[in-house]
Amino acid sequence: MKVTLRQRKKNNKISLYLDIYNKGVRKNEYLGLYLNPTPQTKEERLSNKKTKEYAESIRAVRQIEIQNGHYGFENTDKLKGSFISYLENLRDKRKSSLGNYGNWDGMVKHFKIFHPTNISFNEVDTKLVENFKYYFDQVARKKSNDPLAQNSKYSYFNKFRAALKQAVRDGILKHNPSEPVQGFKQGETQREFLTLEEVQSLVGAKCESEKLKTAFLFSCLTGLRWSDVNKLIWSEVQYSDKAGYYIRYRQKKTKGAETLPISEQ
Repeated sequence: MKVTLRQRKKNNKISLYLDIYNKGVRKNEYLGLYLNPTPQTKEERLSNKKTKEYAESIRAVRQIEIQNGHYGFENTDKLKGSFISYLENLRDKRKSSLGNYGNWDGMVKHFKIFHPTNISFNEVDTKLVENFKYYFDQVARKKSNDPLAQNSKYSYFNKFRAALKQAVRDGILKHNPSEPVQGFKQGETQREFLTLEEVQSLVGAKCESEKLKTAFLFSCLTGLRWSDVNKLIWSEVQYSDKAGYYIRYRQKKTKGAETLPISEQ
């Protein structure tokens, strides 16, 4: 990798440009700076000197930009890397969140079915993204051999697009090939709920784990997610004469701090 300041005579002036060579690829960058080819006065010679110094400072900046991968040369070594290994690495970083990890793991498994052989970043383009979307929509199956639900398509494809965005941030891909591809629409979910009579019948029902039963009923009465009930500690349950009982906690999913009033029951 080398950046050289060069001169070329143009329209009775000397044009300054950078000759940039990196890993077999050569580019010329004209700087829009010119020298007087026949300086006669002290001022003209001083002007030429300052122009050369300015051009040299640009050359030094370009040298650093190329070294850091911030110039218009793609990192060919990174482009040869395994795309599937990259997806697996992004998935494994999410092991602390079982739900999120499960979605990423499902996406990776489907990608391996869609493309069973190894693939480098060089082969990841918009056409591949479109084909993977078609796979989710028309080909992919659940373990029951039923087609994927709409929200599964939505979630898996969004994880795939997130991986491509991360590859751009990591300096592997210059552009995100999924940008021109429209994602799936999220399906409307039907959430089930228990009636008051059903909750009351659960109070008297037998359960192998009384702790699990108590935790479930506590969730019913407070509206807390299982993940937040599971990590609850005594110091988060507080009481004041004015407000009564309440829970001050940080949500596991959103990390947001919450204050939740709870009943005497």
